[in-house]
Amino acid sequence: MTLSILHESIITNTQFTFARSGGKGGQNVNKVNTKVHLVLPLASIAGITEDERSRLQKKLSSIINGDDCLFLDVDDERFQEVNRKIALARIESRIVNALKVPKKRKKTKPTKASREKRLKLKKIKSEIKRNRRMPFD
Repeated sequence: MTLSILHESIITNTQFTFARSGGKGGQNVNKVNTKVHLVLPLASIAGITEDERSRLQKKLSSIINGDDCLFLDVDDERFQEVNRKIALARIESRIVNALKVPKKRKKTKPTKASREKRLKLKKIKSEIKRNRRMPFD
């Protein structure tokens, strides 16, 4: 994956539609289409391999529609251009984060000292709880 090719691909292949947004803006909110709806076809993303593309489909399945397009809505700000920039940044960061391969976990056993420490703490707790009991006559 090359970030520069990916970035350019996202910018060139993204389609935007706009809608009226709720929230802040007063009377202006009823007149101006500031909400940004971003659609990015998964097949048009360049700079990634087929393996990475399938990983994207799996990890970002919640924002992929039936046409294999990534979609995202942004209505954070009052200005359409600002919302457009936010949408592009968000979709790029989601794609990059989804493409990261997590490290394999190496199984380890607790050390002898940590096991002894845990048992010692359990005995102390047990003693504290035993001392709380009512004495039997």
